[in-house]
Amino acid sequence: MHQSAKTEAAQKHVVIIGGGFAGLNCAKKLASGSSLRITLIDKNNYQQFQPLLYQVATGILSPENAAFNLRDVFVHDQNVEVKMSEIVSVDLTARRASGRDGDVYQGDYLVLAAGSVANFFRIPGVDQYTFPMYSLQDAERLRSRILEMLEAADRESGSSGKRSLRVVVVGAGPTGVETAGAMADILQRMPKHLYPNLDLSRASITLVDMGTKVLPPFTQKSQEYAAHILNERGVTLRLGHSVKEVTASDVLLSDGSHLEAELVVWAGGLKASALSNSLGIKPGHGSRIDVQPDLTVAGYPGVYALGDFANINGDDGKPLPQLAAVAQQAGRHCAANILADASGKQQRPFAYLDKGVMAMVGRNAAVAEVGSVHYPITGVLAFAAWLGVHAALLTTVRAKLDAFFEWAWDYFGSVHVSPILDRANVDWAPEKPSTP
Repeated sequence: MHQSAKTEAAQKHVVIIGGGFAGLNCAKKLASGSSLRITLIDKNNYQQFQPLLYQVATGILSPENAAFNLRDVFVHDQNVEVKMSEIVSVDLTARRASGRDGDVYQGDYLVLAAGSVANFFRIPGVDQYTFPMYSLQDAERLRSRILEMLEAADRESGSSGKRSLRVVVVGAGPTGVETAGAMADILQRMPKHLYPNLDLSRASITLVDMGTKVLPPFTQKSQEYAAHILNERGVTLRLGHSVKEVTASDVLLSDGSHLEAELVVWAGGLKASALSNSLGIKPGHGSRIDVQPDLTVAGYPGVYALGDFANINGDDGKPLPQLAAVAQQAGRHCAANILADASGKQQRPFAYLDKGVMAMVGRNAAVAEVGSVHYPITGVLAFAAWLGVHAALLTTVRAKLDAFFEWAWDYFGSVHVSPILDRANVDWAPEKPSTP
């Protein structure tokens, strides 16, 4: 046997399912100066940067600024192998994962970081008539739908039955607030020469949520500021009402009222990807996998669950929020525990360092809550902080520079929603999650 083959056989193997924030950060830490062999598997050949997807959907950033080729990320790491495969079943005992095309991966350690999908809560019509905002494909589909609406309205601008532009955004968390705010900016700042026959001041955006506040995880000051900015920019808030049904033309609310809509954006929540139902164990809240303090799955040594795929408890015993920061820190901690276990050392419980939360509300308007005490900052300062933090989180140096250039172009120039409609006649139905 060749020496290289002997070395490979002696190396312990880590299989990571999912190339999102959690899986990617786990793989990067393991790849750096370790003797482990890592296989990173994702159904896409890229990592998607979810916090910026709404900017792709509204034309502020191009798709290339919110997605990064996984092979490029690990081009200099000889111990990392990237595989594009959709994993449909997992044997936790054997730490073996099987892909839809019959490919099989088995490791000494198995990391489940398969991410999340939109949760439609079995509400009639939601899966058929809304546009979710949780993947790069979702963002590109929504972007094309917005352009399609504008083109149709322009085409009918001279007719007696002019088409109105009525948008409903469901979900007043960060995703919904950021999407509604960005769309309001588009309608207010659209260059007149693009659609000279449209009166965009007649367009409407309505933000719906069953809760009574926008941005529920934030402090009251941030909530009041975000609500004020949204109202100021023409977004109608319908809070305290849940969605009962969505049709091709309207949204039925719990109070019996109907909202007419040409576009319904779904930002109503997430659940773990369909893989969580094929593990042979009962998922927890949100179809996510409950984990122990060291991020392992109880009863299955060497198996870890991370990110949006897992329920990870904080110091108060409650599950941590599905945030990029939680996923990143959990990914790095998981890697540290794997390295410790491979060296015969004890694994340590995960402790999340809360650096705060932030959300963009629109141009020159954002909320940022700093540190574990969540000290609130609003306005232009929070807007600048949001840009800086999210640029720093981007995976590559080129992406950081490109994002800053695009933001500068948007800020100092005009809103540049790309007029290229490359997905004409967009289907209503969103991409269905695969069922194992």
